[in-house]
Amino acid sequence: MIPLWVSLCMGAQAPEVQNYQNNRYPLVQKPYVALPLGNIKAKGWLLEMLERQRVGATGHMDELYPEVMGERNGWLGGDGDQWERGPYWIDGLLPLAYILDDKALKAKVQPWIEWALKSQREDGFFGPARDYPHEDGIQRDNSADWWPRMVVLKIMQQYYNATQDQRVIPFMTNYFQYQLKTLPEKPLGHWTFWAEYRVCDNLQVVHWLYNITGDTFLLELGDLLHKQSINFTEMFTNSDALTRQASIHCVNLAQGLKEPVIYYQQAGDRKYIDAVKKGLADIRKYNGQAQGMYGGDEPLHGNNPTQGVELCSIVEMMYSLESMAEITGDLSFVDHLEKVAFNALPTQITDDFMRKQYLQQANQVMATRHKRNFYEDHSHVCTDVTYGTKTGYPCCYSNMHQGWPKFTQNLWYATPDNGITSLAFSPSEVTAKVGNGVQVRITEDTYYPMDDVIKYTVNMVNKKTKQVEFPFHVRIPSWCKKAEIVLNGSPLKSVEGGRVEVIKRIWKSGDVLELRLPMEIKIQDGWYENSVSIERGPLVYALKMNENWTKKPFTGHEIKQFGEDYLEATSTTKWNYGLVNDDKNKANEKYIVSVDKEKVKSTFPWNIENAPIEIKVKAKELTHWGLYNEMTGPLPLSVGHTPEPVEEITLIPYGCTTLRVSQFPLVW
Repeated sequence: MIPLWVSLCMGAQAPEVQNYQNNRYPLVQKPYVALPLGNIKAKGWLLEMLERQRVGATGHMDELYPEVMGERNGWLGGDGDQWERGPYWIDGLLPLAYILDDKALKAKVQPWIEWALKSQREDGFFGPARDYPHEDGIQRDNSADWWPRMVVLKIMQQYYNATQDQRVIPFMTNYFQYQLKTLPEKPLGHWTFWAEYRVCDNLQVVHWLYNITGDTFLLELGDLLHKQSINFTEMFTNSDALTRQASIHCVNLAQGLKEPVIYYQQAGDRKYIDAVKKGLADIRKYNGQAQGMYGGDEPLHGNNPTQGVELCSIVEMMYSLESMAEITGDLSFVDHLEKVAFNALPTQITDDFMRKQYLQQANQVMATRHKRNFYEDHSHVCTDVTYGTKTGYPCCYSNMHQGWPKFTQNLWYATPDNGITSLAFSPSEVTAKVGNGVQVRITEDTYYPMDDVIKYTVNMVNKKTKQVEFPFHVRIPSWCKKAEIVLNGSPLKSVEGGRVEVIKRIWKSGDVLELRLPMEIKIQDGWYENSVSIERGPLVYALKMNENWTKKPFTGHEIKQFGEDYLEATSTTKWNYGLVNDDKNKANEKYIVSVDKEKVKSTFPWNIENAPIEIKVKAKELTHWGLYNEMTGPLPLSVGHTPEPVEEITLIPYGCTTLRVSQFPLVW
């Protein structure tokens, strides 16, 4: 839903002077305004995730994947890979570098920035301009394609937001003039179809530049880009595409999902937002899985919990949800973002951030090299659910880096009333101008999502400033029936979920605002074959299974395709359970929640050893439900009866698992 205060704010006259620039007329005013890159810092477990990226693959892709990310890369002027993978890496490395304020990482980013700027021709075109013969493992034969430049545009936008390097503005302006002149003759689909599906990333940067320069040709370009893109509005509203398998590429869907909402800023018609809402509902109904994603192993592939979910889809889905929340203020996008971030993302990358799983399964009891019902089984030689570097397909090894840094950057926003808002929750610290331009630093101390208490401490950056009046906006998630807000130790108010609460007052250094979000168990039904999942707060829970890890080598020609080795995970834990069909309205009475208070405080809760929360539930073994191609076999329909005895099984947060069952049949 879009909160009432947002509707009022969007219709009301904004303050004469805004601390941060909103959309320029005639673009629709946004309820939330992005802060400069680097103003939001991670703390606690979220900082640990970024630190693991720093010392892991994100900080060392040029060494780990030199044939693509090394000096031969076409985006560094070389004769190597010149398509999406190099820019993908920098799209995650750059925000990581500036959030951590890491000089070494910034130094790795800078050559990519400098070469892109210097590559611009007089007509505005930039980037690689020469094709090369085929070379295994390298994409270097499509230098003119529109699509990889869209990733570089995102990089340049982030770079400017972090540094204010004024070279970016004429660079962008010249390129967009080139696009406006060239697209009628060589439209988005002239070289490949990827740009038609992913042009929203291009359009988003066009609007961003318009807000800086006010050049009206950019609005003309915006209309042209929208016109040449795949019509997602029509797809979501008036077609059966989301009900059919293989109707669209899974990453194109995750990225393109936001196109109608981005164009809404220019068109001003609510139909674009409504189309995306309907699209998300249909994705959930026909392709959805418990962790917030959908079956897509390259093409869209239904809602069976053994169908793969591509890692690229996860990080692109997160970015789409972040973008749409900023533009609309719709809190359902933030709820969905947290579900994906806290459940799907942690499980698909190893703890040391060195290896990834190309496809994850909601019900995954063996992560092994074996033929499964995936689209790319043959060409990927059955490596899709193993943990490796280039296993499956190397796009995800290149693109996984943006997930946590961009999530961090989108925890906080400025608001048009010269306030600030805390949208998604994680331990963090933000520095921002509020009120009449006073800089404040707000620290968010929390163990969320493993805990339900969030504590904000407000301080003035300038110690000579004693106080400032501003509105502090805090989101109350829709899953929370009633939140408690406490100010400086005294109860302030109770607030129902699914809204933003605004506390406007004179804030002083040392003020503490606490948000308490009681988490209740919810049995989520309506999944594949009437299966159910268990949720508590933003977390999905899955069967706790022991994990036995084995490293296996690649040999021969497979080394070049997939890397030196890969990891498999197997388990001896029995998994073929159905949950006893209790009244779902009494789940909080029937299910037993135990919380390890010490593990909750862990800076890395995302594995089976550190999982701080367990839920005990009643279940029965389904002896006829067995393995098929090293997967959970056909899921029994939730109408079954079994004479097997009732057992107690343990569930832990989905994001802490590698092997799991998260969608269960019901039994009597």
